[in-house]
Amino acid sequence: MNGLHLTADLRGVDAALPLMRDPVALASLCRDAVTGSGLSGVAELFHRFGAADEQGGITGVVLLAESHLAIHTWPELGGVTLDVYVCNYGADNSAKAEALMETLLAALAPEVANVQRLRRG
Repeated sequence: MNGLHLTADLRGVDAALPLMRDPVALASLCRDAVTGSGLSGVAELFHRFGAADEQGGITGVVLLAESHLAIHTWPELGGVTLDVYVCNYGADNSAKAEALMETLLAALAPEVANVQRLRRG
């Protein structure tokens, strides 16, 4: 059960970014970020709240062989929450989790990012 759990609360994200309202764009970013960090995505689901022309945000989850990535956008608030958890069973995946979080932070470019790190197990 050993692992690293990263969470981030982002503020001041540009509401005009396609990542804030377009589930296809957000899923693509997450998929590429997972692969680029060396983690293994096994399934995903992204859901937009409201019609495409509305202000609703997105909730997305990528199930990882190592655990999960969850992301929630609030374009009307310029906010995003991120949750990256990797287990370290068989190998230490902590650096990969950190790389995944950094890629997502760079793409979202928040004015403020409050990142928390919790060692599990």
